[in-house]
Amino acid sequence: MWLSLGKFILRFRIPLLILLLLCSAFMAWHASRVQMSYEFAKAIPTDNPKYQDYLAFRNKFGEDGSLLVIGVQTDRFFEAPVFNDYTALQTALKRAEGVVDILSVPGAVTLVKNDSSEQLKTVRLFPAGDLSQAAIDSGARRFSQLPFYRGILYNPATHAYLMGLTIDKQIMASPARTRVVNNIVQQAEAFGQKHQLTMHYSGLPLIRTQMADKIAKEMRWLLIGSLALSAVILLAFFRSISAMLLSLTVVILGVIWAVGTMELFDYRITLLNALIPPLIVVIGIPNCIYFLNKFHHSYSESGNKEAAIEKMVAKMGIVTLFCNIAAAIGFAVFALTKSAILKEFGVVAGINIFLLFFISLIFIPIVLSFLPAPTARHTRYLDNKWLLRILDRLEYWSLNHRSLIYGLTAVLTIAALAGMLRLRSEGYIVDDLPKTDRIYADLKFFEEHFKGVMPLEIIIDTKQKNGLRKNPLQLFSQIDSLSQYITANPDMARPLSIAEGIKFAKQAYYDGDTMNYSLPNSFDIGFLAGYLNLRGASAGGGEKNQLSKLVGSFMDSAKQETRISVNMKDVGSKRLPEIVAGIQQKASQYFDTSKYRVTMTGSSITFLEGSTFIINGLKESIFWAFLLIALCMIYLFRSVRILFCSLIPNVIPLIITAGVMGWTGVALKPSTVLIFSVALGIAIDITIRFLVNYKQEQESGEADPKSVVISTIHSTGISIIYTSLVLIAGFVIFCFSGFGGTQSLGWLTSLTLVVATVTNLVLLPALLIGLNPKKKNQVRQG
Repeated sequence: MWLSLGKFILRFRIPLLILLLLCSAFMAWHASRVQMSYEFAKAIPTDNPKYQDYLAFRNKFGEDGSLLVIGVQTDRFFEAPVFNDYTALQTALKRAEGVVDILSVPGAVTLVKNDSSEQLKTVRLFPAGDLSQAAIDSGARRFSQLPFYRGILYNPATHAYLMGLTIDKQIMASPARTRVVNNIVQQAEAFGQKHQLTMHYSGLPLIRTQMADKIAKEMRWLLIGSLALSAVILLAFFRSISAMLLSLTVVILGVIWAVGTMELFDYRITLLNALIPPLIVVIGIPNCIYFLNKFHHSYSESGNKEAAIEKMVAKMGIVTLFCNIAAAIGFAVFALTKSAILKEFGVVAGINIFLLFFISLIFIPIVLSFLPAPTARHTRYLDNKWLLRILDRLEYWSLNHRSLIYGLTAVLTIAALAGMLRLRSEGYIVDDLPKTDRIYADLKFFEEHFKGVMPLEIIIDTKQKNGLRKNPLQLFSQIDSLSQYITANPDMARPLSIAEGIKFAKQAYYDGDTMNYSLPNSFDIGFLAGYLNLRGASAGGGEKNQLSKLVGSFMDSAKQETRISVNMKDVGSKRLPEIVAGIQQKASQYFDTSKYRVTMTGSSITFLEGSTFIINGLKESIFWAFLLIALCMIYLFRSVRILFCSLIPNVIPLIITAGVMGWTGVALKPSTVLIFSVALGIAIDITIRFLVNYKQEQESGEADPKSVVISTIHSTGISIIYTSLVLIAGFVIFCFSGFGGTQSLGWLTSLTLVVATVTNLVLLPALLIGLNPKKKNQVRQG
């Protein structure tokens, strides 16, 4: 069948080549339209209750992750030159594209009681325009007497000040967000440089935008790096520019198809699927090496180029097909998980690694048929004396030191299992960035001075329309009690809620007395009731001011639900559940569950839930990968013994890698869960190639098990070592990534492949000899 397929490809080479190029052009057009993803919540299934709560929150209260914050630390903030320029910066940013609103010190308002109209009017603390030092000092004194802003807009202990910019949610979901964020940063940097102040930036709009931009930039460099390294290795192996260009063309076509598939499925580029193009290069190059290696072997034997191409397809077609199926399974199993981002990665990677086989099968034989026959210089690598000596040494160990091989394997496995006990599962929103990266450093600035910027929302549902108006004093007291519990947590900022607005109003009613920043009692509420209808500031005409917007945003239109908004540190997926559980427990004490429903949501919750789904997806993916690969091995070899011999050398490298992760402190997190399934899918490739050749040697008439193993080691060893070197070098490229998870993927997968190469060339032959039934029969006869 495969020999006939080789003849068919050569006979119809022109139509097949045109068809392949036309399909590639179609995929290239789709690839040119692919876009970046700016969402973090895609790790959660859309039918997940936590995700449904988050969508309900966004529909009623708007986007929680739309606040971009600018921070500065200085004791010169209220000096006229600095403050007036800071006010000018706020004015300029308010007019900037994509900025909906700004909350900052120059725009802060206070409440003033008007006894004649029984209203609280909002008045700006700092009038518009350039102010004198005396006017600024007067405003600063009044500002410092308003506890409402303390810990929100400034930290009096560290002289740190915050400006919060609400970014349009439509802009946040479009490519324009990069331009908008860069414009904001550029204007703030100009202010900082003028006054020799260090500016700090954070918030989910900025983090998501700059992370997406880093992903896009890194995707290009990793792709270029993997192509360049592959080119160097291919040139070193084959000493042929044509063979190098042929192989690079195959993987470039594979990359085009992969990116085109993303757009066809309406997927966007994320941190995970940005790895697919360089992975296609790394996985595609071995296909080319095996095809070319078999072609050179066959040509050296026959001297007939066309016959050598047909034999190449006949011998390597089935092997490469199952190798690509195994590698594709290692990736495609992620499509069986419940995580949307893993599904996308699994679908695109699995499909295109499988398609890579057909691209190689069609393109390589056709191009070889047009190229001149290889010369002696091109096939000289087949007699590499250094590699032949290594194979002789491997043969000696497999035949004569099987007990030692088994013993060393057992010791390493036990040590690795001990390391696995230390393996922990923990992820952070920005922990893939190096500690020196500005995104990470600025986030730590806000955590130090404002206890973080990661949003957590607590929704209190009264279960009835206008429920917030029934017994409001009791409700405000309950909200305040829960807020005080949250404030006592060192990882969480002081919450904002409608209760804080009521405290502000009471302070204003008592002429701004700081001691009266507290909830009103039943006596106070009788006098306050008529004053709680906030009107526009005298300085701003009838325009809604910052405070009235803020208070209004904490209730839904039906007056049934209210929210408590908290900013918190990026505490990680291990600490966050403990914090959430504690808040939930306190909420159940303060709020009667028969009257109220308390829900925790926000980007922090969706991140936690997404991390959980991704980690659980690891377990599912490894199970399915083993099961599907085992079925492939049973179908291919029709032998339980061969199945056992094939899985052992591939399980051990995974155990050792997990052990190394445990001993070195590399945590299981969304960016490292790929390692095991990916490494299994690629490492099994070596096993399949070895065992297919083993089976072919058996069928060729070899009777002695040792002779079969020796022949297999020498017939496949060189190409396995070459391919392993390419794969290892390809994954080493990922170590130069700016993301910690990608770096871990690089060196840990390389480690897995090194161990897998050794186990497949040392342990596997020992197992084949030790478990061979013919050998046992010979022993019995003896």
